[in-house]
Amino acid sequence: MSDSHEKVAKCLCGAVKMTVAAVDPKFTVCHCDTCRTWGGGPFFAVQCGTEVTIESDKSVKEYDSSPWASRGFCSECGTHLFYRLKKTGSYNMPVGLFPQLEGLVMNMQYFSDQRPEYNCFSNQTAEMTEAEIKAYFASQV
Repeated sequence: MSDSHEKVAKCLCGAVKMTVAAVDPKFTVCHCDTCRTWGGGPFFAVQCGTEVTIESDKSVKEYDSSPWASRGFCSECGTHLFYRLKKTGSYNMPVGLFPQLEGLVMNMQYFSDQRPEYNCFSNQTAEMTEAEIKAYFASQV
């Protein structure tokens, strides 16, 4: 890959390097119990599609976290690397892995009914409840 739109992400320790063909600057925030347990807060994610190349994948550990997706992290430093949809293979990756992204806009909050009262964003976005998310992914399990 040599497209100028490519983005490169690395884990904290550098054991894992990922090259992404394109990153959508419209990002989502997930408030589900699993995301908050996994990262200590909501999961801020950009959609990266399926054109993702992972170098040093021997350091990637993947956890089957729901009927529709798995989560990947570095087995050396614990950096959260991705949330991957099983049906499509599409990656959602932490916004923080791409510090040079421009034009970021939050456009959706998932599991809005599980958002703790202390966690409130000032911008208005579309929201989906747990029931809406489960109904959405029911056909992909």
